[in-house]
Amino acid sequence: MTPDDVPAVLAIQAECYEPALIEDEPSIRARLDASPDSAWVVEDGAGVCAYLVAYRSVLGKITPLGGAFAVAAEPAALYLHDLAVARRARGRGVAQALVGLACEQARAEGLAHASLVCVQAAREFWQKHGYAVVSLADPRQSSHLASYGERAHYMVKRLHD
Repeated sequence: MTPDDVPAVLAIQAECYEPALIEDEPSIRARLDASPDSAWVVEDGAGVCAYLVAYRSVLGKITPLGGAFAVAAEPAALYLHDLAVARRARGRGVAQALVGLACEQARAEGLAHASLVCVQAAREFWQKHGYAVVSLADPRQSSHLASYGERAHYMVKRLHD
């Protein structure tokens, strides 16, 4: 992802998410600035059709909706913050390819896990890809999870056996 991709990312986000889950342009640009090597887009003939933004983190830590990425000095997980695919590109395996790319990079860096907050009705998608719902013991992290709404779940996948 480059700064020039941000308008397309915002359009895809608006197409895919409920209004309460939309993050503004400064937030998206700050995420790209914080971790540019873990922000990807996919393009088709019409331009950007999907994106994934992630960052290196630790297990059990959640970025609240609209909050700044806090890239961990000693990461143990790749936190997949936002994945969205434009309607025109759905059903082509784009989401799986982006997640696969991110997890391969995380494995190559020696990270043991990938984590995320599942929103809307995406729980089944993530479960099919090896993620499981994990309970949070830390009240602060639970409040961060709550910023995504009642249907949000914290999920984790182990990347190494």
